[in-house]
Amino acid sequence: MPLVAYLGPRGTFTEQASRCLTDDFDAELVPFDAVSQALRAVRTGEVLAAAVPVENSVEGSVPATLDALSAGDPLVAVREAMLPIRFDVLVRPGTRDVRSVASHPHALGQVRGWLAEHLPGAEVRVSGSTAAAAAEVLAGEHDAAVTAPTAIEEYSSLVRLAEGIADLPDAVTRFLLLRRPGVPPEPTGADRTSIAAVVGDEVGALTELLAELSLRGINLSRIESRPTKDRLGEYRFFLDFDGHIADARIGDALSALHRRCSEVRFLGSYPKADRSPATVRPAASEQVFRHSAQWVDDLRAGAIG
Repeated sequence: MPLVAYLGPRGTFTEQASRCLTDDFDAELVPFDAVSQALRAVRTGEVLAAAVPVENSVEGSVPATLDALSAGDPLVAVREAMLPIRFDVLVRPGTRDVRSVASHPHALGQVRGWLAEHLPGAEVRVSGSTAAAAAEVLAGEHDAAVTAPTAIEEYSSLVRLAEGIADLPDAVTRFLLLRRPGVPPEPTGADRTSIAAVVGDEVGALTELLAELSLRGINLSRIESRPTKDRLGEYRFFLDFDGHIADARIGDALSALHRRCSEVRFLGSYPKADRSPATVRPAASEQVFRHSAQWVDDLRAGAIG
């Protein structure tokens, strides 16, 4: 049975997402303490793949994932999952007075309002993960933990003080299943392509990068930057856009970006979790792109006067 790493410990949202990302094949899920460790295990062949969080609709991107994708041998995403984020509050049986509550900073950021309303006197403490907070409650270090719903399976001696809480009910986190490079999944018509690119420091370099996508009618769904860590003021841009590398317009755009940027790392073409097809204007359709390419090939071959 193949091994699939995930950002642990057990009882976290990432474990829950890992189950979704591997629901079409048998896999043994193995928790790792850090994203970098999980991805290193993929690179060395210790595991087949790794499931990691990449962005949250409330707290934004996960820097550890972006940085780990930028360093070391390339990895590519082959699948994504969108997980609605709702939290439980776990306590020891018989707890009546909650004087302290702990969780991961991202979790605490998504329940600040609820805590202020329902546990106004509790000291808020930071823990390494939502599951670690549950373990610390079990050990008597805190009175309550804000956790993923799956934590109760791992820490069954705790009880729910509250369940299904979230300041923003539509909050979601996106997770990726990452593997070593290979043939991408077949295009579905509802795909996403991810890259990381470093542009030069010339005036308008980023604008020109974005223009390559716009000119081909490619919908950019996400862009953000992280320092390259090589020198001050140099950034790596992470971009997600609709389409698959098998699409003529996507391949054409990637070729242009490879010429224009000082570095481009392909991070995968994979089905979108929501299966929403890309909206493409007629002049940028696959048929038009392929027809135009054939026209040029015919001209070069002297087939058209």
